[in-house]
This record gives sequence, C-alpha cells and structure tokens, in this order.
Amino acid sequence: GMPTGVFALDGDMAGYDDDLNDCEVNGNWTPQEKALHEARLKAKAKRRLRKSSSRNSTSDSLSESGELLPGGDSPKGKVNANDRKSRTGKGRGLPKKGGAGGKGVWGAAGMVYEVEEPDAKDPNYDEVAQGDTVYATVVPELDEKLLEKTVNPIVKEYFEHGDTKEVQALLKGLNLGAHKFEFSSLALCLSLEGKASHRELTSRLLSDLLGKELSQADMARAFDKMLKELPELILDTPEAPKMLGQFLARAIADHVLPMAFLDCYKGKVDCVHARAALDRAAVLLSMKREIVRLDNVWGVGGGLRPVKHLVKEMILLLKEYLVSGEVSEAERCLKDLEVPHFHHELVYEAIVMVLESKGDTAIHMMMKLLQSFWKSGLITVDQMNRGFQRVYDELPEICLDVPHAHSIMETFVDLCYQESVITKHLRDTCPSRGRKRFVSEGDGGLVKN
Repeated sequence: GMPTGVFALDGDMAGYDDDLNDCEVNGNWTPQEKALHEARLKAKAKRRLRKSSSRNSTSDSLSESGELLPGGDSPKGKVNANDRKSRTGKGRGLPKKGGAGGKGVWGAAGMVYEVEEPDAKDPNYDEVAQGDTVYATVVPELDEKLLEKTVNPIVKEYFEHGDTKEVQALLKGLNLGAHKFEFSSLALCLSLEGKASHRELTSRLLSDLLGKELSQADMARAFDKMLKELPELILDTPEAPKMLGQFLARAIADHVLPMAFLDCYKGKVDCVHARAALDRAAVLLSMKREIVRLDNVWGVGGGLRPVKHLVKEMILLLKEYLVSGEVSEAERCLKDLEVPHFHHELVYEAIVMVLESKGDTAIHMMMKLLQSFWKSGLITVDQMNRGFQRVYDELPEICLDVPHAHSIMETFVDLCYQESVITKHLRDTCPSRGRKRFVSEGDGGLVKN
C-alpha cells in the first residue's frame, strides 16, 4: 500500500506541491524541511511518470465486444504529441519557456511568418491550381572575403592530394557567381608562395578545369588581375613577375589562355613588373620546343609521374639505343624524362641488359653510352655509384637466371674503369666470388684467381 507519515502525498497535497516546485529553496529551511521538499519533488515526478505510463498510453481502448471505445480512460481523448500545452492540464497561461507567446500575444520579436505550404487536407486546396512543386537548392553567392576563406583550403588540400577531379566537384557545389574567375587568381597567388611542385600542380589544375568549371575568358580575367596586382605580390615574392611569366607561357601552351593573350598588352603596359612578366612569357613561347618544353616549366614534370612509367621509358630508350647506336637520341630521351634524381635507374637497367645479353656488343655499347652521359654531366658520380651498387647487391639473384653474371660483371666493371666511367673505389667494391666453389654449384667449377 501507500507509505505513511510525511511522504504520504496524495489527495489534498497534490495541488499544494505545484506551488512548491516554483518556490526557490528557502535559505532558512532546516535540513528536515529541505529533505521534505526534495522528497515531495521526487514523489511528484513519480506521479507524473505513473500518469503517462503504459497503462494509459493507448488512448483508445477496446470494449468487450471488440469495438473501439473513444477516449480510453483519459478524460480528454487523444493526447496530441505536438501540443505545447501542459500535459497535466494545469497550464497557468504564462509565457512559454522561450519568453515568447503566452496567451494572446504576437510571438517573439522579429519573428517572420513564412508563406504556408498548400495543405492537401485543406478544404480550399485546389490540386490543379498548384502546379508541380519544384524544389531548387539555392546556394548563396559568396562575397570576396568568404570566397578566399572557402577557396584557400580547397587549393591547399589539392597541393596535398593532387586530384583535380576532387577540386572540380567542390567547385561545382559553390556559387561563385561573378567572382568565379578569382578561383584561378587565388590558386595562382597561393602557388607563388609555395614550392615549384605547387606551381606545377596549379598549371595542371587550370588546364583540367578549363571548359568544365572555368572558361578561357575566366582564365584571362584571372591572369589580368594577377598582372595588375604584381606590385603588391612582389613584396612577399620578389620572383613573382618571373613566375607569373612562366605561368602565362604554360597556360598559353596548354591552351588555357588564347594564343593572342599577350598581344592585347603590346604597348599598353606601364607597370615595370607586369612588363617583365609578359616579356618572360613571350621569350619562353618564342624559344624552340626542343630547348624548353613548357610542360616542364616548373622543373618538376617527371617527378610527379609514377615510377613504373619512368622505368618503362628508360628500358625503351636503352633498347632503342642498342638497335640504333645513336647516343644523342638516347641523351635527348633521358633529358625529356626530367628526373635527374632517378638516373641511377638508367645505370641499373643498362648493366642488367649487359648481363642478360649474348656476346660482347652490348658491353661496349653500354660502356660508350654511360661514358657519354658521364662526360656531359647528365649522370652524376653519385647516381653512377648508386646504379652500380644496386646491381652489386642483386648479383646473387641475377646469377640464378644468368649463371655467368659474375664474370660478365667483372669484365664490364674493368672496361668502365679503364674508360674512366667509374671510380677506382667502385671497381674495387665489385663483389668477387671470394670462396672456392664446388663444381656442383652450376658455374662449371670456374674459380676466380
């Protein structure tokens, strides 16, 4: 049954505890009074819970015959979940918690009522008059400050991942409006402060966005803006005019800008920095393509290509050389790959080809090629050493396919040393078959002296 004593809150007490809830806890209360107050609050909460518990949750109950009886055991019928009135039915007409909208008031200050959507249940609803509802997502146009805040992180992340499609997708989602062209100028600005590889990525990005998100006219406006801003850009980046000139030349070569772009400026430019940029672009474009390939205007063209691709190209140029014997053509091909830091791969592949070849032709031809590259400085001592060292390290594996690899290697190394292609130290570190081998080891019992 019910508890007795001070906690027996029922009947008459119920109305009383409503007011109690709103009173501040009185500072002069004795601990007993305080405890009593807290107990009353707990009891009130419990009663609330009981009232809304599962027994009453179905507001319609079935009669014995199975028909629905309206109202169940709640006096007011169905409880509307969205009703803002007190569920206890004891609202006191005070404003709601937000302080707006008690009885008969207008609502919160500054609140604007939206146009009501037509409601199909409304007796005045006329389906024909409504027409088809078209929902269009409207992205607000970015102003200049926001533009920079939005675009800069996109470009900086692109410098990390290098995926132009990702940038294209992000640009689609922005409403750049009249400022669209500034995407290019912001990217150019960021790359001027960055590294050569960032400038290469930016040139590629402009090329990939052309005709998709940006037009030639947009690009021209962006470059025009950059030319005008050179006096400020120079403060942070003294090289800016030269770099912008390179960007211009590359953009024209990539057809990002119209061929006639430079002509528009002839005799119309007072700013010395802009003139320097335009002149550099003109010079780069007038030079023969063999001397300067504009897709390597940033000096990092090859490094961004996958290694597998480079290795294939190197093997191809070596094979072609073995057929044609043209050193100059091989040299041109190697230069075109633009990966001086990867020339050790060429040395490595050349030696492996010698080891796998039949007869002496390859030995002499490859020595001649390496000698020429060494003399012209195309292969540095450090790249030469790395190439040879890699073959030294792999000789045991190579011997499994080429049983005489050791003796061919020694012949080649001696020849290269005599023709001053390699250092004495590199010749001396060539692995020799130091221990005497048994005939059964498959090399015919040859023993090194």
